[in-house]
Amino acid sequence: MPFRDIVGHSQVRALLARAVRQETLPPSLLFAGPDGIGKRMTAMALAQALNCLEPVEESASESRDACGRCRACTRIERGLHSDVRVLMPNDRGAIAVDTVREVIDSANYRPFEGRRRVIIVDEAEAMTEAAQNALLKTLEEPTPSSVFVLVTSRPDMLRPTVRSRCPRVRFGLIDTEDMARGLTKWHGIPEPRARRAAAMAGGCFARALGDESDEATETRAVAADVLRRLVRAPAPRLRLELAQRLVARAERQGRAPSRALRPPGGSAAPERELLGRRLEALSVLLRDVGAVASHATPQRLANGDMAALLEEIAPGFDVHRVVRAYGAIDQALVALDRNVSPKTVADWVLMQL
Repeated sequence: MPFRDIVGHSQVRALLARAVRQETLPPSLLFAGPDGIGKRMTAMALAQALNCLEPVEESASESRDACGRCRACTRIERGLHSDVRVLMPNDRGAIAVDTVREVIDSANYRPFEGRRRVIIVDEAEAMTEAAQNALLKTLEEPTPSSVFVLVTSRPDMLRPTVRSRCPRVRFGLIDTEDMARGLTKWHGIPEPRARRAAAMAGGCFARALGDESDEATETRAVAADVLRRLVRAPAPRLRLELAQRLVARAERQGRAPSRALRPPGGSAAPERELLGRRLEALSVLLRDVGAVASHATPQRLANGDMAALLEEIAPGFDVHRVVRAYGAIDQALVALDRNVSPKTVADWVLMQL
């Protein structure tokens, strides 16, 4: 996938495209940012731009992009290009020193079929200490024909000496509108569902794709029902019952927890993940409630198919209550991330809403 087809990260894409055109690309780079936002995809686009047989050049911006169609581009995308290697953690979750030494040896030779050798180390934080030490000498004395791209969501887990030799390219979360357009254009998701998935994804494209599951539908339905029952500010007893519903059925979800919410012990992970997802769904619904109060059209809502329910809820949530609810949900998500008991978090946040 060429730079132009990547969702979001416009400044990063422009920077890399100019560096390729002007031949100022550093021999090693560190792509750092949250999981699931397209760092590895951008690294592959860089490999294509460096080796494309029919590059697309923009004189005005002095940039170069891949065509995405030539033999080199298609082989890189399929993982078959001899000069583009992608290292990933093994079954034990590590990138071993022998694997790194193998690609270092190949990097010392001229490219076989392309212009530049590109070595992409995905989840680079998984490199063992010995692997990082082995890579360090190559980063200190790079060969002009090779480019190393370290991709990580945890750059601080890399050795300082490795980080210091790789200029950092920072990737942020993807804008909701950009993500919604990408879901529709590249994955054929209808626009209303794409907007909803993008709104709930927290800037993570991979997560937005996962939100097309039956579990995501159930998550939204539970959040909507809880919000509807909260309209009349019920007594504490009912609020605690609703809190229990937010964490119910965790064992049946079977969803692998995201890294952001994964506790060290792991025993409460499914319940923690489920509650986090439902709180985020509540937050998106509250955003729509505020939009309804401002007379937004259903087309502008993340949950446009629930316009009637949102109209019903809106009178019970004035602007002050919506702002207070937003703040409470944000604090609850932070508490989950800090390993506070899901039940405690659910009870507290429902008492605030």
